[in-house]
Amino acid sequence: MRQSLFAGRWRIRLPSSLDGAALRVTKTPPVTRKRKLDTASLSATSQPPPEPKRKASKTTHKDSIAQVEAALPATPQTLTSDKGMDSDDDFASVASSMELGEELSSSVDFGAEDSDVELEDYQDDDSAFETHAKQKPKRKAFEVEYKVYSPQDIQDQQDKQVAEVAALLEQPTEQTAILLRFGRWNKERLIEQYMDNQEEVLDKAGLGQNMSSNPPRIEAIDGFMCDICCEDTPGLQSYAMNCGHRFCVDCYRQYLAQKVREEGEAARIKCPGDGCNKIIDVKSLDLLVTSDLTDRYHELLMRTYVDDKESLKWCPAPNCVYAVECGVKKRELAKIVPTVQCECKHSFCFGCTQADHQPCPCSLVKRWMKKCEDDSETANWISANTKECPKCHSTIEKNGGCNHMTCRKCRNEFCWMCMGMWSEHGTSWYNCNRFEEKSGSEARTEQAKSRQSLERYLHYYNRFANHEQSAKLDKDIFHKTEKKMTLLQSSSGMSWIEVQFLEAASQALQQCRQTLKWTYAFAYYLARNSQTEMFEDNQKDLEMAVENLSEMFEKSTDQLAGLKVDMLDKTSYCMRRRVILLDDTAKKLKEDVWEFNVELA
Repeated sequence: MRQSLFAGRWRIRLPSSLDGAALRVTKTPPVTRKRKLDTASLSATSQPPPEPKRKASKTTHKDSIAQVEAALPATPQTLTSDKGMDSDDDFASVASSMELGEELSSSVDFGAEDSDVELEDYQDDDSAFETHAKQKPKRKAFEVEYKVYSPQDIQDQQDKQVAEVAALLEQPTEQTAILLRFGRWNKERLIEQYMDNQEEVLDKAGLGQNMSSNPPRIEAIDGFMCDICCEDTPGLQSYAMNCGHRFCVDCYRQYLAQKVREEGEAARIKCPGDGCNKIIDVKSLDLLVTSDLTDRYHELLMRTYVDDKESLKWCPAPNCVYAVECGVKKRELAKIVPTVQCECKHSFCFGCTQADHQPCPCSLVKRWMKKCEDDSETANWISANTKECPKCHSTIEKNGGCNHMTCRKCRNEFCWMCMGMWSEHGTSWYNCNRFEEKSGSEARTEQAKSRQSLERYLHYYNRFANHEQSAKLDKDIFHKTEKKMTLLQSSSGMSWIEVQFLEAASQALQQCRQTLKWTYAFAYYLARNSQTEMFEDNQKDLEMAVENLSEMFEKSTDQLAGLKVDMLDKTSYCMRRRVILLDDTAKKLKEDVWEFNVELA
């Protein structure tokens, strides 16, 4: 039986057994166009029929050899033949598989229509590797794209935008920076307005048309008197911007110091001249004030840049100087909880800058915090545990077992059970037969609703507060354990790296507690349905995993070495359950599957 490896102009036929047999290459009529390889020895002997162009192959000389060798059956490395070369189509002897490959690579034509092995099946396309290298791990439904910027990165961004717009508008960089701050760094809108009405834009931005090409400088002018301090000492140093309002350097410095240091102004500091709207540029301020005030001025300019950008926000962590960029818009916050992590490791919501509150949307967080902080639940308690007098509507709390109530304010007597007049209750038939009376029924219904609402709120709030408190306790326990990690090294022989599993477990515990805390606020506003039950199942699984991991932190230091593997397993399981819960919740939030008992703003 013969095996055909390649079909085309040249066809190789191999016997089923190579022992003592010769390799024969038979020449067949051309059936398709000839494909050129990257080998100098290949040449075309016939014109191919017209057909669509195929993708250029990057198969090399060595690739051709590898393809043939891969297709050959398992044989010894050296192939020999006991026959001579009968014709031009026969090979008398092949010294090795490498030599065979070299001969084939210079004579084999890979056909397109009739081949047994397509060349493109073995194509080594470098672009495929490049594409694979650029592929990123698939983002979870609860994750968002963001980028963290250092102060230098932010400054570089500003400088780049100023340079681009300055070249386009043909304005100096200082004036262009003022224009961009006036336009809140919206380049497209600024350029459009500038092209429509240049004079109006310059005037509104505080630049005006009377701009001198000569840069302002500090100088002494004969006969000058400062309009602020009325000083006219000969040789008095003064300064004026292009608007022409000149003041002594001391008054200018005091004015700028007040604006920058006390008022926190930087982007829109106007000329001290009466009624002048010209904006003081960076060069003027750098020329007049001290270095410490200059640093503060540039810091304020940077903060203004971030505040003006909707996609940029400062990290709210204390003393953090980093900013985070995220493309989530305000209108999307009802369906996305954009949690980001700063370079300082602080995680927060990009939408409201509060600490990480996944899976709860920002609008529900705002409602929940207000509900926890104000007196709304105090009113619920009053409604659930007190009643109003049917006559004067004063709030009354029952302080005895008798249902015969007397209002201290109006002295009205009524029944605590049915809220009806006590005079209508006869002693002989006192079992409150007015239970179904409309007024009494409504009062009892309202009281039951208030009590049920209070109980429901307390159910979720107590668990919310419990996880918040537990997170603090877990952190305290870890800090105590961290101090004993050195002892653990000496007693167990572990290195400092090997005992870091405690820190990893602590961080996982903190994250899971934070997530669990906000799942209860989220569940409080959920309407009951099958999706809610699934959510509560995920919540329960995560809570059980967290409690099991938290319990291990209460073990003694001597036991921690033996619990390393178990703790690592529980840490991994906790994080997996957290991802499952957040991913499922985020998907359904985006798909509008959840039903809430309040409207999401």
